[in-house]
Amino acid sequence: MARNARDFVARVTAASDADELADSLALVSAAMGFQYYAVSHHVDIVRAGGTAIRVHNYPDRWADYYNANALGVSDPVHRASHVTSIGFAWSRIPDLVPLTARDQRVLALGSEQGIGDGFTVPANVPGESHGSCSFANEAGRPMPDSVLPLAQLVGAFAFEGARRLWSVRSLPADANRVLTDRQRDCVLWAARGKSDWEISRILGVSQETIACHIKQACERYDVNKRTLLAIRTLFDGTLTFTDIFRR
Repeated sequence: MARNARDFVARVTAASDADELADSLALVSAAMGFQYYAVSHHVDIVRAGGTAIRVHNYPDRWADYYNANALGVSDPVHRASHVTSIGFAWSRIPDLVPLTARDQRVLALGSEQGIGDGFTVPANVPGESHGSCSFANEAGRPMPDSVLPLAQLVGAFAFEGARRLWSVRSLPADANRVLTDRQRDCVLWAARGKSDWEISRILGVSQETIACHIKQACERYDVNKRTLLAIRTLFDGTLTFTDIFRR
């Protein structure tokens, strides 16, 4: 397991395109005893075009059905991955999220297409679309439980490798975009729903100064709405959801 992990990490780190990533996933999946793999953003893949991560070797018929019905958004496997921080066997999905009749049909359809139990590793990065890396076998083939710790590690590195190749965080490290401490404070309180007047009372400066700081922050991010400004700062890590909601 340790040797397979080292080899895979080296290969996925060196992968220069999606084909090399797919080759690496095929090799390590087979070594772990899985037939299928899928690294994907949880979005409507067709509408997203080439901007969303998607590398898999599922049967074509199932992949076509999956895309045509935009299951990337509502797939119960994907939804279950949003409520846990570690990998899980698909047989545990009912313990993680409630399953509707439609969910049951989707899982049954997958089984009819020859896909049995699987193991999914969540990849949820604040400010980005949720994603995951899954491994699965044909229906009726047992889950190789002894390799699940390796699958957890492989899944994490596989998705991170895909993020690098797809340039998910495409914003450059531009010094002109970095906010001043005071601008960040203003954007943070605005993201919490405070008005300029309320922020001025909190920070002890004039309302005009607050408006100026937020205007300059918008200019740095090339946006003209405070909502977009908050989203962009979440996306690049200037702010976090914990900052805003003070959890």
